[in-house]
Amino acid sequence: INLTDFVKEVFNYSLVSNIYCDPPGETGSGKTTQIPQYLYEAGIGRLGLIAVTQPRRVAAISLAGRVAEERRTQLGKLVGYTVRFEDVTSSETKLKFMTDGMLLREAIGDPMLLRYTVVVLDEAHERTVHTDVLFGVVKSAQRKRREMNKIPLKVIVMSATMDVDLFSEYFNKSPVLYLEGRQHPIHIYYTKHPQSDYLQAALVSIFQIHQEAPPSHDILVFMTGQEEIEALARTCRDIAKHLPDGCSPMVVIPLYASLPPAQQLRVFQPAPKGSRKVILSTNIAETSVTISGIKFVIDTGMVKAKRFNPDSGLEVLAVQRVSKAQAWQRSGRAGREDSGSCYRLYTEHEFDNFLPMTVPEIQRCNLAAVMLQLMALGIPDVMNFDFMSKPSPEAVRSAVEHLELLGAVERKDGHVCLTALGKKMSSFPLEPRYAKTILLSPDYSCSEEIVSIVSLLSVDSVLFNPPARRDEVLAARRKFTSSEGDHVTLLNIYRAFKKVGGNKEWCRENFVNSRNMSLVKEVQGQLREICLKMESCGAETGNVRRCIAHGMFVNAAELQLDGSYVALDTHQAVAVHPSSVLFQAKPAYVVFNELLHTSRCYMRDLCLVDADWLMEAAPEYFGRKLHPSKIIK
Repeated sequence: INLTDFVKEVFNYSLVSNIYCDPPGETGSGKTTQIPQYLYEAGIGRLGLIAVTQPRRVAAISLAGRVAEERRTQLGKLVGYTVRFEDVTSSETKLKFMTDGMLLREAIGDPMLLRYTVVVLDEAHERTVHTDVLFGVVKSAQRKRREMNKIPLKVIVMSATMDVDLFSEYFNKSPVLYLEGRQHPIHIYYTKHPQSDYLQAALVSIFQIHQEAPPSHDILVFMTGQEEIEALARTCRDIAKHLPDGCSPMVVIPLYASLPPAQQLRVFQPAPKGSRKVILSTNIAETSVTISGIKFVIDTGMVKAKRFNPDSGLEVLAVQRVSKAQAWQRSGRAGREDSGSCYRLYTEHEFDNFLPMTVPEIQRCNLAAVMLQLMALGIPDVMNFDFMSKPSPEAVRSAVEHLELLGAVERKDGHVCLTALGKKMSSFPLEPRYAKTILLSPDYSCSEEIVSIVSLLSVDSVLFNPPARRDEVLAARRKFTSSEGDHVTLLNIYRAFKKVGGNKEWCRENFVNSRNMSLVKEVQGQLREICLKMESCGAETGNVRRCIAHGMFVNAAELQLDGSYVALDTHQAVAVHPSSVLFQAKPAYVVFNELLHTSRCYMRDLCLVDADWLMEAAPEYFGRKLHPSKIIK
């Protein structure tokens, strides 16, 4: 079906069903950029807004810019976008691109989404936790609007790879349409034997292609994260310098979320004439961005994803195999403009054993924030919410217990309901522990500092760490480093940034991402609007650490006699991440932001705390976790 017929079909089904579901539209079919415009031109969205949701902010922003350009309108007028802490819309906006989390937040104040006539849920195959909750929210909004004789809400669910039967069944057996794209033939190659080192295999593949293919054919390599991307980029550049005469030059470009935007944009610029562009990317390039010139894709078959174990209470970021859907999505990047090739660094037998679809995030994450949002939405029975893919009862129970520990919910007559503190926490677009820490900050006269720290942790990394200049980075950071931990170190850097007025030269000299720091200021401004009282503790950062201990006590770890650490909540063995300023120190107790699982389970973003602060924060809880003789006064 083509796009024109698609719009007609939406009209045809308007009398039959309020739900419209559009799974697989092939890569390159124009789903995301064209369908919202067609709907607007056809008059479907004139009575309200057309919302187009994206899992990632980079996609929402870039797509809004592209559609605004096609409509020849200024961004923020007819076409706008809303992402966390950034709203570029106006009263004129009719086509609104947004992250799925932002539409979910709007639903808290407007459960029937009455501002919208069409909601387009794009990239549905990624199954982010916010998208999965939105499925239930829009389904409920449709039913309520129908019952109350309001203007019907149409829902379009779009993806290039999706379990269509599951989606259609969930949305009341809604119709399924397939859009044909401009996908060119792609040759798929597998390895003969399993690869024990996918990084080495990727390196060999890059230079094999580089020696044999014309230099105008660019290469896209899918990897798992910043550290291995930067390491491989450095190795590729070193090898490229020593290639024999006659080999074309190679331009190696990394791509990951925490890169400064100016460096991210380099992937879209053509390589100098006679040179080959080699892009080393995380899964950000699977769906969020389309890069021209890609002729070869190298798929390592690996991705970094969060996994939560409700039994242990640990949420870790770990490297794992992609799903078949992700593998096909990656290979499709090679056929956008011409025929291409995809080299899969795994055997065909291994591919056959991949999961068909990515496990939905709702089934592998800590559900505390989800449960808080559902209760704020006024869902009467959060334990039995209409999820497309239901999370395990253990995960739901663990989330409710977590919220109980934070004082956000309580049990009444067999039901779980929000407390007064929980209602305040739900007003923040933040994880529950961050929201509680901010709400506690006036008690310690450090609201200004806590809001700054939470803002710093809520954006992509504000620090830039090029491995080739490691010594310079360490020297620049030394003047900001605090023995109190990473939070206070970040605070020192932010204070210095403000003191110089955000000077870009200062940012370059100190390896600070100036744009992300500017975003921190915007986030800080919005959080200040929610906070009632702002105070500063000045140089008394002990109050800051005490507040963090009271708000984030669930993520506490204790030093053992052998020099290792154990997470107090779960008794899991953990270690200090090498990037932490406390890596060489051995404080008795720390609070950490997250765990990263590679060869070991590493704590990232650490704050030095006292055991008696933890006891103050949750006496009953730590009475079970800490032996009285171990508590340091």
